[in-house]
Amino acid sequence: MAFDEATAERVRKLLRRRDVVERKMMGGLCFMVDGAMCCAVSGKGGLLVRVDPSALERMLAEPDVSPADMRGRRMTGFVRVAPEGYRTDAALKTWIERGIAGIAARAAEDARKKPRPKKRT
Repeated sequence: MAFDEATAERVRKLLRRRDVVERKMMGGLCFMVDGAMCCAVSGKGGLLVRVDPSALERMLAEPDVSPADMRGRRMTGFVRVAPEGYRTDAALKTWIERGIAGIAARAAEDARKKPRPKKRT
């Protein structure tokens, strides 16, 4: 199944003012914002969205949202949103903003994990 080009165009429109790279991957079209995956229009249908790990369980409780699985394995930090969950422009904008927030949360977590340089004595 090919990804939904109409949804891809809607996502492009919402991300047009950002540093975005599109990549065909995982059977769909992935949108990389500032070098990190924000979301993907899935070839299996729906939208994969990066989410802030602290909000993952809350988002999974929302209608039209399920865990993102790839080849039987759960994708950490992502959810799958069915087309009904982003039917309106406002709903799609909310999911794109959540994807951008997920990137920021990941960057903050990565910064905390980096070892600090040793002080010279």
